[in-house]
Amino acid sequence: MTCRQCASDLDRPGDFCLVCRTRNADTVVLDLSREHATVTALLDDEVIARREVTTTPEAGERETTELRNFAGLIADDLLRKRPEEVYAVGDREVLSAVREQVHYPFFRVEGEDPVRTVVERRGEPALETVERPPAAKLGGSHSTLIGGRDGRRAVETVAAHPHVKKLIPGPIDAGGSGSRSGVRAKATRADENGNVRMLLRDGSSVQENRVVTTAYDRETGERVRADLDEWLRDAGLRE
Repeated sequence: MTCRQCASDLDRPGDFCLVCRTRNADTVVLDLSREHATVTALLDDEVIARREVTTTPEAGERETTELRNFAGLIADDLLRKRPEEVYAVGDREVLSAVREQVHYPFFRVEGEDPVRTVVERRGEPALETVERPPAAKLGGSHSTLIGGRDGRRAVETVAAHPHVKKLIPGPIDAGGSGSRSGVRAKATRADENGNVRMLLRDGSSVQENRVVTTAYDRETGERVRADLDEWLRDAGLRE
C-alpha cells in the first residue's frame, strides 16, 4: 500500500506516512483475547488493514514477560497507524498491558462485531473531547476527598477521561457499612443529560462525586459511564 497523499510506499497498509506526515488510518479497533488479537484499521469507515497477532500463554514466572511481549506487538501495530481514535473489546488483562505501552485513550465497544459497531456509531454526533489535564477538571466547594492516595487516584482516573468536562467532589457520608476494605469506586447510571456520579467508598465512608460529561443524552452518557467503570477496573479500583 502507498500513502494516499504522496504515494510513498508504506511498510504496512494504513501506516502513518513518515515522508509527508499524513495519517492513512483514522481509527483502530482492537479485538482482544488472551491468545489472539485482531487489529483493524479504518479510514473514513472503510477497513483498510487487518492484522492478526497471536501468543501462547505462559504460566508462572514467564507469564509477565510473555504478556508484555504480546501486548508490545499489538501496541506496535497501533503506534504505526497513529489514529485519532482507538476502540477495544475483549480481555481486560491484555487491554491493560497494551495501555501500559501507548498513550491513547481507549474507548470500550461491545458486540460480536466490534468493527461494525464502531462504524454504526460514527453516524451519530461525535462527543466533544476535553483536552485539559485531570487537575484542571476538579471543581466545587468540597475539596476534601476520602481514601487518601487511592481516593485521589480514583478521582484523577475519572477526570482524565477525554469526555469528562468536570468532576465536582461532594459531601462525605460516614454512616455506611464497613464491610468492604480499601478504596473502591464506581460510576452510576447516567441521567437524562448524560452526566454521571462516581461513588467513592473507603470503609464506612462514602462520597458521591458529580461527573459532568460531554454526552448529550442518557444513551451516550451510558457509554461514557461504561468507559469510566472500565478505567476504574483497570486501575484496580472498581467496586
